[in-house]
Amino acid sequence: MSTEATGANARPAGADAGPLGYLALGLTLLAYGLLATGILSGTGVKDAVALAHLVGGVTLFIAGLWQLRSGDTFTGTAFTGLGAFWATWSVAAGAGKHAAGLFLLLWALLAFTLAVASWTSGLFSRLVYGLLTVALLLSAIATFAGSGGLAKAAGWIAALAGAAAWYWATAALTNSGWGRIALPVK
Repeated sequence: MSTEATGANARPAGADAGPLGYLALGLTLLAYGLLATGILSGTGVKDAVALAHLVGGVTLFIAGLWQLRSGDTFTGTAFTGLGAFWATWSVAAGAGKHAAGLFLLLWALLAFTLAVASWTSGLFSRLVYGLLTVALLLSAIATFAGSGGLAKAAGWIAALAGAAAWYWATAALTNSGWGRIALPVK
């Protein structure tokens, strides 16, 4: 018996999880970044843990596996790698300053790899992964140095990366749904 879905339950083999992944990445980065800036009184980065774990970790990881299954190596690698980052970050509370700084620095290397690999993919890919690289690098330096000001700057940059990822997903969904270019993505 075939395990393939048919009829109303069928899903196109090449269904794109890119918008889902970019929404998950965008919302997680926006929450993390804005909470890191301190603009909301009485909140901090620790308040983004549940969102980071479920949306940034689990959803991104699943979207990444979906993209890998459909043959999209770049986006699949980006989403599964960043999903692993968010899932790990969300449970790493209590790590010492040096371990946390090293963790952020190593993940900045992943973000840098993604920024370089996305160079021909369009403005928004470069923007998302380039800003993410800078945000993680600044966060690592801020963690090592214990600099609250640098951590806030990193938060603003992470929020900008999140806004770019969110816009990309919104444009992709809108353009697909409307059947025309309503919001530019390149």
